[in-house]
Amino acid sequence: MPVQPPREPNLIERFFRWIGEILSEALGGLFGSAWPVLQWILLAALIGGVLYMLYQIIDPFGRVKRDEIELEEEPEWRPDQGAAVALLEDADRLAAEGKFDEATHLLLQRSVSHMSSARPDWVEPSSTARELSQIEGLPEAARQAFTIIAERVERSLFALTHLERADWEAAREAYAQFALSRLDRGAA
Repeated sequence: MPVQPPREPNLIERFFRWIGEILSEALGGLFGSAWPVLQWILLAALIGGVLYMLYQIIDPFGRVKRDEIELEEEPEWRPDQGAAVALLEDADRLAAEGKFDEATHLLLQRSVSHMSSARPDWVEPSSTARELSQIEGLPEAARQAFTIIAERVERSLFALTHLERADWEAAREAYAQFALSRLDRGAA
């Protein structure tokens, strides 16, 4: 292959080379004279960054524990008692007609609706009943009731098995114990 002579730079390439030379002279002179100070500033910033990461990992003041305590102090979520009683009345009406699938599904749908209105950060449009029953902030009583109801609804919808009175009664009892427990404590 014949050796080709280097190509002459065009106007734009010459302009950028000229700008580069000016910047390298200006910044080189600036950083060259300031390097003894700049090296210590960079070293201090590096040490500060490492110390901050260690602080975040070790957490000497127990910030995580304080956050957990604050979560525990948050009042337990429960559906509104009036809404819970109305829901049970509607579901009982369906169950009296022998529509146990629909009654149990109504319990689940309205439970999700109550949860969504009280705590919108818990419920997303793509949330499943199983995911909702595993929410960390959900009280254990709510988790158990929600799981019992969700299992029956899943069996009804996905296994295509009709629910019987015993299934409905278990779901209703679980919801009533959870949602109306404050009424029971208040009466006692």
